Amino acid sequence: VELAQASPVFAARLQECFTEIRRWVDWDPAQVLADGDGAGLESIEVLQPVAFAVGVALAALWESVGVRPAAVIGHSQGEVAAACVAGVLSLADAVRVVVLRSRLFAAELWGRGAIAAVGLPARVVRERVALLGGGLEVGLEVSADNGPASCAVAGPSGALEEFVERLRGEGVRARVIATTVASHSRMVEPLRERLLEMLGPIRPEAGRVPVYSTVTGGVLAGSELGAEYWFANARRPVDFQGAVRALLADGRSAFVEVSPHPVLTMAVQDILEATGTSGVAVGSLRRGEGGPDRFVRSVGEAFTAGVGVDWERLLPATGTGTGVGAELPTYAFQHRRYWLEPATTGVSDAGGLGQARVDHPLLGAAVELPDQGGLVLTGRISTATHPWLADHGVGQTVLFPGTGFVELAVRAGDEVGCPVVEELTLEAPLVIEGDEAVQLQVAVAAAGEDGRREVTIHARTGRRPWTRHAAGTLTATSSTPSPAGEQWPPADANAVDVSGHYETLSAAGYGYGPAFQGLKRAWIRDNEVFAEVELDEREAAEAGGYGIHPALLDAALHATGLVEQAEGVALPFAWNGVELLASGAQRVRVH
Repeated sequence: VELAQASPVFAARLQECFTEIRRWVDWDPAQVLADGDGAGLESIEVLQPVAFAVGVALAALWESVGVRPAAVIGHSQGEVAAACVAGVLSLADAVRVVVLRSRLFAAELWGRGAIAAVGLPARVVRERVALLGGGLEVGLEVSADNGPASCAVAGPSGALEEFVERLRGEGVRARVIATTVASHSRMVEPLRERLLEMLGPIRPEAGRVPVYSTVTGGVLAGSELGAEYWFANARRPVDFQGAVRALLADGRSAFVEVSPHPVLTMAVQDILEATGTSGVAVGSLRRGEGGPDRFVRSVGEAFTAGVGVDWERLLPATGTGTGVGAELPTYAFQHRRYWLEPATTGVSDAGGLGQARVDHPLLGAAVELPDQGGLVLTGRISTATHPWLADHGVGQTVLFPGTGFVELAVRAGDEVGCPVVEELTLEAPLVIEGDEAVQLQVAVAAAGEDGRREVTIHARTGRRPWTRHAAGTLTATSSTPSPAGEQWPPADANAVDVSGHYETLSAAGYGYGPAFQGLKRAWIRDNEVFAEVELDEREAAEAGGYGIHPALLDAALHATGLVEQAEGVALPFAWNGVELLASGAQRVRVH
């Protein structure tokens, strides 16, 4: 929406696509985007046409700044947009394929199966599926070969979820993708005749650039892309890796992904690395960054990798300047360097300031207190440096999560050999206002006769007075019992639907954004809750720096609301016996 407001080229092409889509549907694609909450995109008969329009419009915007394709490639339904950009399909024919096919899939396949992304080579997954019973019995198939260590699996929902859980239990990255049907599998086969009838009127032509097919893995002239091809495009596995390797063999090594969020760029980079090819793969926009600034940044990434860009057409249109480059000074240079030089006094890091460096996302330095035998750890946080903080609040007020204080206390205990948080009480909420930086101090006192240490956590913004937000006790020993090794989930526990849990919490006043919406599955046995929570993709990449990421630990607490929901907003304020037995988790099981 932001890009359409800033770019006439993008807006015009988007509207051309929307006008054609409206000929076939009784909903307004422009309104779906304008709503902003993504609710309208939960069904594939809406999602796929809108995604098609955005992709085609982004391709037009790239071309307007001089980045013109030498070839196109498309993944699954993205191949329809690729054929349209290449001129193989007219806009009218491309929209016919996208709208009618997605409508048929929604009516006939929705709810019967799904697709899972798996972090293993397609060859390995085919072998694993074969071990389950030849694949045919369980109905699972490799539906896409995306890269050297990435593929997709399609099949019935129950069998697919069981397969994914088995892989995740072995430490393999795998997840079922939302808003999908089991395309590129035998489930599509019964729809063949209806698809051929629906798509019979389309008339493909020779394109202005070659189409590298993810159906055949090779290059096509264009005239082959009739109704039969688009059935095969939906039925056969996506050979994305084969098509990319064919492009590399033909000397094409610069890739631009035209989509609202890059999902294939990493796969292309993996293929470049696996083949020893020097190349580049860049996206266009990103989730949450859909405006002109993100697009200009992507163009810059392509430009610095050697892709030619027409900056004179780009910069004035985006409002980032009135021309290209900066005027040189009107006086002669005096042979002096104008670059900032690195500091030579050693004050650019904690060590240069006489402190010990602390390698933790929330803390940066530690200072020993010689006379007192204590330690003070310091850090600075904000929603600019730690964006996930903005996803935790009450109503519109952003609060530092209680689990964040626990993480600070655990890390402080690690520094002094007292890793167990015997108790921690939160005394005052820490409100984070806008993108203001908040200073943190975690103070650990000298050890008492029993070895315990007192810990306090203070914070302040700017030059305001310090506020004590939490206090407690650290110890070196634990009374926490070892977790029971029973079956997971317990056989006598009943699965519960958590799909609407965050809507319920939102109505109660909790302000959980995407980073904190980690509750994925849950089971109940009497008054016990068993749950699985996981970090989203962005936070998972940072999990290794934490003992346990505060968003992950906070999501673990959300399962308590499944058996009893407090009146209004209830936040954790007291912790006892917190012991961390492993660090850096991206997913956890909760009892």
